[in-house]
Formats: sequence, structure tokens, C-alpha cells
Amino acid sequence: MSFLPDKNTDYASVAYWNERYGTEESFEWCKSYAAFKDLIRKEVQPTDRILMLGCGNSSLSEDMYRDGFHRITNVDYSSVVVENMKNRSSEARSMQWLVMDIKDLKFESGSFDVVIEKATLDALLVAERDPWRLSENGRILMDEILIQVSNVLSSNGRFISITFAQPHFRKRLYAREQYGWNIRTETFGDGFHFFFYVMTKGERLSEQDAQLQSTWTNHNLESQSTVARFQEDNNDDSYLNSIEM
Repeated sequence: MSFLPDKNTDYASVAYWNERYGTEESFEWCKSYAAFKDLIRKEVQPTDRILMLGCGNSSLSEDMYRDGFHRITNVDYSSVVVENMKNRSSEARSMQWLVMDIKDLKFESGSFDVVIEKATLDALLVAERDPWRLSENGRILMDEILIQVSNVLSSNGRFISITFAQPHFRKRLYAREQYGWNIRTETFGDGFHFFFYVMTKGERLSEQDAQLQSTWTNHNLESQSTVARFQEDNNDDSYLNSIEM
């Protein structure tokens, strides 16, 4: 069965995901844990309280649990996938799974030491037509989410974003002083690179990143591309080149 939606904007629809998760057992966006576990181990401690945003049916949480990270809370706005994942394995049964929209996180301030998202923000940005200049709705949506992510992070907590999006597109979203973090970027993957952003709360933006803030609301920024398509990867994520951002 093909899980490609009728149109790319369906990737942002809970109805699409509920239908897909009703039959799909597992899918990995941006590679599996093995491809970037060394980066995770460098940034995350076994005792850290971890929040997985938009967990989907990825095995990431289970793989991390097997690797010694046991304090994991998973959230997704699809009730179907949350119910499916709760009892998928002994590792899954040892974690918390909650139906929750990442645009409305129901946690107290400082509840987590690490927040991880893997291609969740990518899915929410599929309606964007110009990667150099987000729409007003896109900017508002990202700002709402990132303010909440910053709020639930503890002091010196880390927000880890694993994505297809290259730094010249994505760093402009993360580089805002109001979030109270700095930004570091790593890459992983062979041939086709994926990006691993680490935002550490309580550390200041670099001077260069701070200058990116002006592009957030600059409606006169000249568009350098009307549509950016992902390069085709010859592994499990190959069909994602159909998503436009």
C-alpha cells in the first residue's frame, strides 16, 4: 500500500496520519537511530528527561530506550499511533505515550532536559512554497511551537531537531533571542546529508546567528527559489523528495 498523500499539504493533517497509522507498522524519517546515535550520545545523558515530539511510528524512542535512555515521554496528535505504540514492545510499555498537539504542550515549565523532533517540523511546513521566505501563517506556527519547546526545557536543556532542512533555510527559524538558546549544527548520512541541530537553553546566540533574526520578518527578502525539492535519497526516505517546502 502506498502512503503517499493525494497532495503534500496532507502531511500536516491529523486525518491523513490517523488513516496511515491504521495500517502502517513503522516508518523512519531522516534515517534510523543507528545513523545518528553517536550524535545523540554526545548530547543526551541516560538520566535526562526526554520529550519526543511527534513520535509517530518511528522506532527512535524504543531504540534509545535499548541504548540506556529510559526517561522518555512520547507525544503525537494522532490517537491511532499513540494507541498502537503503547504496547508495541517491552521498551514501549516502559515509556509514557500521550495524545498531544505540539502546538499546545501540556507540561510545566522546565519539565524536560531534552526535547527531540525528527522531521515533525518538516511535515508542518509542507504548505510553504518559498523556503527563503515563510508565509505569515508559517512564521506564526513555528514561533508558537518553538516558544513552547523553550518553555518546557530545563536550564541548559537541549532541543534537538533532526531534519532534511539545510542551515540556510532552517537556522533562520531557530535563531531568535526570545527562545533563549544558541544553535549548533551537525550532519550525518552518506551521500545525502541530514541535519542535526542542537539548541542549548541558557546560551547566547552567536553574533552571526543573531543577525539572522532580521530575516524572520523581512517581507522584502528577495526570493532565491520559488520551490525547493528534496534530493532523492536511495534509502527508505526516497519518496520525500515530493514534499515542497
